[in-house]
Amino acid sequence: MANLREGACGPEVSELQSRLKEHGFDPGKIDSKFGPGTEAAVIAFQKSEGLVADGIAGPQTMAKLGFAVAPSEPLEDITDRVTVPVVSKMCPGAPLGNIKRFLPDVLRALGRFELGDKVMVLMAIATIRVETGGFDPISEGKSRFNTSPNGHPFDLYDNRKDLGNRGRPDGNDFKGRGFVQLTGRANYQKFGEQLHLGDELVTNPGKANDPEIASDLLALFIKDKEARIREALSDGDLRTARKLVNGGSHGLVEFSESYKIGNALL
Repeated sequence: MANLREGACGPEVSELQSRLKEHGFDPGKIDSKFGPGTEAAVIAFQKSEGLVADGIAGPQTMAKLGFAVAPSEPLEDITDRVTVPVVSKMCPGAPLGNIKRFLPDVLRALGRFELGDKVMVLMAIATIRVETGGFDPISEGKSRFNTSPNGHPFDLYDNRKDLGNRGRPDGNDFKGRGFVQLTGRANYQKFGEQLHLGDELVTNPGKANDPEIASDLLALFIKDKEARIREALSDGDLRTARKLVNGGSHGLVEFSESYKIGNALL
């Protein structure tokens, strides 16, 4: 079954409308036309299920509504085709030496967590471009978004409950690090445990910049949101894919550019 979106019509849309109504999300008249009412119902349903709320009834949304969705074919691992020249074009300005040094760890981690297919590789590399600039694991710098005019470094992070921080010096200790700029005590704890590091990332947060650990953290962070990222990318929604990692649209232009360059080259 193809993705259904606003403007679609036919019996598949009627069935979609009926399923939405059965689940308590009224699209209005069952009329075989995917209009604004159906789109609003789809968005509300997606939000309730923790899916990408884009108003497009793709495979995950349809499956949640009880439709029989054909199993997807195994995804091809392309990590052996991702070369330094390709990544250099995707990350203009990044020192060639950094790409040569760190790309093998990144590709190893993506393969380890079954993210070696094309869209996930592009997602990871485009993310690195935006988050680090130089294709190397780095620590977040001070800015007006994390440090108050007269405050100590990263004081605006100290008491961020959403990050799991508990006051000074958590802001500075758990500032963004690595390829994905992992931030906050809660994330250091969560992903450290998933890597079987125990409390090592909490007691020694600088380890998040170790190339191997930083690569694994990048892959794990994407893996944690994999289903929603895949759905967004299948719809060509790079803005949502970026938001799922960054929480906003920072660097969207560079992210999109990198993704599209890699898509053409690979």
